[in-house]
Amino acid sequence: MISRPRALTYGNVWLSVILLAVMALYPFVFGKSMNFGVSTLLLAGFAMSWNILGGWAGQLSLGHAALLGIGAYTVTLFAIPERAPAWLGLAGPVAPWWGTLIGMGLAALLALVWGWLTFGLRGSYFVLSSIAVALIIRLVVINEDFGGGAEGLFMPDLPKLFGLDLFDRKVEYGLAFFFVALTLLVTHMLRRSRLGYALQAVREDEDGARALGIDPRRMKLAAFVISAMLTALGGSIYAIYLQAFEPHTLLELPLSVQIALMAIIGGRSSIQGPIIGALLLAIFGEVFRNIFANANLLIYGVLILAVTLFAPDGLVGLFKRRGSKLGVNR
Repeated sequence: MISRPRALTYGNVWLSVILLAVMALYPFVFGKSMNFGVSTLLLAGFAMSWNILGGWAGQLSLGHAALLGIGAYTVTLFAIPERAPAWLGLAGPVAPWWGTLIGMGLAALLALVWGWLTFGLRGSYFVLSSIAVALIIRLVVINEDFGGGAEGLFMPDLPKLFGLDLFDRKVEYGLAFFFVALTLLVTHMLRRSRLGYALQAVREDEDGARALGIDPRRMKLAAFVISAMLTALGGSIYAIYLQAFEPHTLLELPLSVQIALMAIIGGRSSIQGPIIGALLLAIFGEVFRNIFANANLLIYGVLILAVTLFAPDGLVGLFKRRGSKLGVNR
């Protein structure tokens, strides 16, 4: 079994604790910018969820918007039973926490089927299959009545959670914070587990891992299910935050690309890299929004070029290399 230096392991835990502490202080310092805080936390959570499959298992997916959409549409449809398919037999609105759990279950089921059919493919073929599956789900949602067509769905009034109004921005920030903290905890547990070591072996050399007795398809399926459930959880919170959404923004390829790029730019082989990538892109997007009409595309293009040239392992990988060199020089 691979063992990690104790100092390095504790350093990762402390770095995560510091990041969470900074996030917890945000509402008290920037109370007038809650929209930015909620959206950035959600994107960080999506990027970390994607990283379990794309980073730890090495399976580049450009279809995670579909999993996000499953969480968003499920929690909304179960809250407005007149919109839900008749065969569900809903007698009344279902509380969003139950709708969230159902959405996570549906996402896990889809990941099992999706992964079972496509994990025999490697490299760009898996990427293409992920795009195809996401497009199929988008077309189904647009063309079926339950999805509200191209107009999408509106979130109705929701019951209070422990007396808290779910449409209050500070409550939504708390939900997004919980999403990030849970995803961070799962990633730490994964890194120290046998599954985490097996995923790294599969990512580095799938044939070599198979020779060691590891079943690559089974390991990748486990990573995909975990990633899908977390993404659906974030999708449910995202639907509550938006209150109204349409498939042309929620289920489109650019959202999947954005999620993947945040993890890649931050460092997809690291725990905190996706958070740093999400924060960096969110700040740049906010700063340049009024200067450039298509700021996101410009920023992504420049950052991809810069990361490819100077930090192929992402920003966290670059910092680690610089730190190692300074340590050697001393």
